[in-house]
Amino acid sequence: MRMVIGNGYSFERKTQRVTIWNEYIHERTNPQVAAVYPQGIHSALVQGLQPYGFLMRTAVLDQPEQGLSQEVLEETDVLIWWGHLAHDRITDEAVDRIQARVLQGMGLIVLHSGHRSRIFRRLMGTTCDLKWREDGRRERLWVVDPSHPITEGIGEYFELEHEEMYGEFFDVPPPEKLVLISWFPGGEVFRSGCEYTRGLGKIFYFRPGHESFPTYYNKNVLRVIANAVHYVGSAHGTAPVYGETKALEP
Repeated sequence: MRMVIGNGYSFERKTQRVTIWNEYIHERTNPQVAAVYPQGIHSALVQGLQPYGFLMRTAVLDQPEQGLSQEVLEETDVLIWWGHLAHDRITDEAVDRIQARVLQGMGLIVLHSGHRSRIFRRLMGTTCDLKWREDGRRERLWVVDPSHPITEGIGEYFELEHEEMYGEFFDVPPPEKLVLISWFPGGEVFRSGCEYTRGLGKIFYFRPGHESFPTYYNKNVLRVIANAVHYVGSAHGTAPVYGETKALEP
């Protein structure tokens, strides 16, 4: 199926091979989180994304090579990342492998507290710090680029009844495309849907997803993630050729 996106370009909507990575600590150590995600955030995402027809596998921190061997990454079109407590436990080797695959064209979707993950900070080149407040109040997410494929089927905005607040300044490079912004009752706003390109790979940061709230059961959140999978996993153009080269004939 060929999709036409807002800037006039089109891409084939293929069956994406998706790896959902979750550190899987909160759900095993915090009864409040376990009550919301008894099988883990990664399992909830698999269940919620099943209707979209992706080929999905999960990976967690405690697996050999942290679930992210070269073989796994080579078989992954899109990597979805959720982490919070164990950013410093991700090895240099894993970060190097993921970065290399992104530069080669693998899509990366970073969720919520993954903003502080080693791979996201590596790719952004900044601290990726922000303000936060865990008060569980309402979040309203506004679509600010209705032409973007990631916003397909969302409408002008949607709301989450309970979420953690993230506020500006968000120390990331200016997004190449800003897709969503959030508003919170404390008056804060936040760049909640940010697109970047690194090498041949597309990256999408999506803000919602605090572990204590049932965010990953929300149909709009799942739709954004599904749209993002199709988008960041789509064809990325022609691979460049580097090194010494002969002059072309005039």
